[in-house]
Amino acid sequence: MSRRASKVNPLQESFGDHLTKIEEALKRELNLYSWSEFYAPLKYACEGGKRIRPLVLVLSAESVGRCDGDAYLAASAIELLHTESIIHDDIVDEEKERRGKTSFHVKYGYNMSILTADFVLGMILNIASKLKDPRVANELANAALKMSEGEMLEVRLGSEQSVQLDDYINVLTYKTASIFEASSKIGAIIGGGNDEQINALTNFGRFIGIAYQIHDDLADWNDENRLFNTLLKNTGRSKEFTDKMGNILLDYTNKAKNELHVISNNKAKLHLADLVSLTMFK
Repeated sequence: MSRRASKVNPLQESFGDHLTKIEEALKRELNLYSWSEFYAPLKYACEGGKRIRPLVLVLSAESVGRCDGDAYLAASAIELLHTESIIHDDIVDEEKERRGKTSFHVKYGYNMSILTADFVLGMILNIASKLKDPRVANELANAALKMSEGEMLEVRLGSEQSVQLDDYINVLTYKTASIFEASSKIGAIIGGGNDEQINALTNFGRFIGIAYQIHDDLADWNDENRLFNTLLKNTGRSKEFTDKMGNILLDYTNKAKNELHVISNNKAKLHLADLVSLTMFK
């Protein structure tokens, strides 16, 4: 079992009430499709996630104003988008295990995996049609596009030996951070934030997303399939390189926290600041 699969969700103690509401909203959306052959596979695909991305959305909405039903509905869309990306990501990376369970494509096969991911995109479109602000649908679409670009870039770079640090950060920015960025931006939009607040929370999401993935790669560098390992090998797995990446991780963490300065002091803002540290657990 991988290191991250063996961890208890570190968010539960601090954000239990929020996570319960997120789970309830996600369950309501899934139950709309109880008639479908995709229902059982979907439930399997969604089990076990820490829900950090929807949590970022909900807390961002609270930090600038209101967190209503639309916020939790949008949070479900974000988690479904993450789930869809996991299904595809595990196929591309030939992962056999996810969240301590058999990967989706291993359990259900490649055909069902492709079709289920397509079905999930339909669910996300349905959710987007229910939300009042059209900007939310646009941000969901942008995130999906960027995540695909990031995955393609990683695949291309995976066959190259001259991978540079900038290449690695670009992959993280698109593949991982784009959905964090969408989460915080959508939350700020739904919460009624002004332009300055929306921009700050957008940056917050992007920075925390990059930090999140750097930490995960530093913790699990023995995974030979990761782009991070190409960088590591190019430096002879030097301590200087890992120290440098640790400093870059700290830099993005501090950038994320600094973006919160434009948000008025409130409990949700403090929660977002705490989340920066808590996301250091995968």
